[in-house]
Amino acid sequence: MLSKCALFAGLLAASLLAQTQPRQVRPFLEQNLQSSDVVSFQLRQYLLKKAPKLPAASSAAQWTSETKRLRRSILDDVVFHGWPQEWVNAPPKFEDLGFIPSGPGYRMRKLRYEIVPGFQSTAILYEPEKIEGKIPAIVNVNGHVGPPGKAVEYKQKRCINQARQGILSLNLEWLLFGELDHPENRHWFGAHLDLAGANGVGLFYLAMRKGLDYLYDHPNVDRSRLGVTGLSGGGWQTIFLSALDDRVQAAAPVAGYASIVSRIERPADTGDIEQNPTDLLLHADYPQLTAMRAPRPTLLIYNAEDDCCFRAPLVKPYIFDQVRPFFRLYDAEALFGWHENTDPSDHNYQLDNRVQSYRFFTKSFRLPVAEKEIPVDGEVKTVEELRVGLPADNLTILGLARKLAGKIDHRAGDRGRLKEIVRFRNVTVEHAWALNNSKAKGLETHSYRFDFSNGLSATGVWLKAIAASGQAPLTVLLNDEGKKAATVEASERLNRGEQVLALDLIFTGDAAPQKPASSAYTQMLSTMGERALGIEAAQLAAVRNWSSAAKARIDATGIRSQVAALVAAALEPSLFSEVVVHKGMDSLRHLFDAPVEYQAAPDLFCLDLYKEFDLDRLAAMK
Repeated sequence: MLSKCALFAGLLAASLLAQTQPRQVRPFLEQNLQSSDVVSFQLRQYLLKKAPKLPAASSAAQWTSETKRLRRSILDDVVFHGWPQEWVNAPPKFEDLGFIPSGPGYRMRKLRYEIVPGFQSTAILYEPEKIEGKIPAIVNVNGHVGPPGKAVEYKQKRCINQARQGILSLNLEWLLFGELDHPENRHWFGAHLDLAGANGVGLFYLAMRKGLDYLYDHPNVDRSRLGVTGLSGGGWQTIFLSALDDRVQAAAPVAGYASIVSRIERPADTGDIEQNPTDLLLHADYPQLTAMRAPRPTLLIYNAEDDCCFRAPLVKPYIFDQVRPFFRLYDAEALFGWHENTDPSDHNYQLDNRVQSYRFFTKSFRLPVAEKEIPVDGEVKTVEELRVGLPADNLTILGLARKLAGKIDHRAGDRGRLKEIVRFRNVTVEHAWALNNSKAKGLETHSYRFDFSNGLSATGVWLKAIAASGQAPLTVLLNDEGKKAATVEASERLNRGEQVLALDLIFTGDAAPQKPASSAYTQMLSTMGERALGIEAAQLAAVRNWSSAAKARIDATGIRSQVAALVAAALEPSLFSEVVVHKGMDSLRHLFDAPVEYQAAPDLFCLDLYKEFDLDRLAAMK
């Protein structure tokens, strides 16, 4: 039996513990422990240390061999990771739907083609009125042009002029724009393809490569004179396709890409998710892709005061100046050109840039050099006049991701494979900065910034009822809304006599960047071969190891916290006694079905994660 003194002490402790209320806890959890600017700085430093350097090339023969190796590895290990080979190797399937009335000197045809089974796109082919023998051809790709899509004015003018210069001009539609303008074609849904096990960039690559396949097989095309050009996202497509497909002889990307260093320096240069394909930088950055063009004719066009991204003077040192020596290896420096547009100087493919492209392509294709544009304002068609038509049940990016996810048959995975998928790397708490404390009204608190051995950080508040034992069990609170939203849970666990650590892992609460938001950084981490989810899980394990508690559990609220907790517990099963989830999801399938967009939970979209694991598998590994 308990003595009267012991019983009294126990009742007193219970009375003190019961007094903790959410309003008492709230001021400590709402305190901002770290500036978002500090988080951004740490992330930039972390990324900068891992940015690949442009390798030196000793000879033309050596670089030619290295280019072939890079091309093969990028296509096999990145672009077509997880894609069915029968889709990748399928011959082009184009339907010719007839002529459109056109202007003098050229004809126009409507085309519809298959990207992958069930997913079609459209195009317009501009032909010279008179074709004699084999002629050159250009794939014209779109940028982020909004509803006009392939009908955007400056692109029509370019295609008409190319045809009148004796070039077969193919005007491709692009995902999300024009006839592919569907909310489920937002480029961020490429992350759902990743989650289902097919690298999202593969769909974008197939959509543009099919156009090149079509021209390559066209009976009137000279296969040695193929070109690609486009603005913005079209500039990205141009360098990506022309670096990875040696059939492209001449390429003129316009304001379309930058090195990872530029993207780290300036958030506007980050781009969309397809421009930062998962694991690309394990093989090559955009300077390497540009160098892979050597010695084929290449003109880089950028705008001096671009109001979108990729300002000419800022990107030039990395993607032009550093690349020139590679063309010099082949005595082909004259074939590598740079044009800085100052009229109108903004994000454009207007008259000055178009004339530069005409001069470049006609010279590269050994045609009479075009020094000016033929005025064709009166020949520009409306969106409806260029409409080709697509099936009502045409797939979308999200629809395709759901289709691939629906075919997955989950089997038991092991820790080694999970560790590989989330790129889990152990870290330690190098220093726990003691930022604040309190000790009053029965409650003791300590606020920390946790600096980890990899240079990143998290924040947290440790709380304990003064009367509670120093060896009391620890509950680690995670909340998608940050520690400030965990006041009720903190109060409840304190009243049970536990210690509490309300923790903001990186990309959450105090440990999240704001400008740019987390999604910009998670993209860059992913393209470098890192995974935000693995970093979060490693931080959680490190903080648990730092704590002195003999026993710890996780209380996670929200789907992001849920998955980070389950991954950490699955990979380090000895650290946590249990994981309790509130407002979670039953399956990662929820990310497809809701759907949850990338920006809302960018850390969850790990390549192959849903293909090989679901939440029940993770929970069973505990």
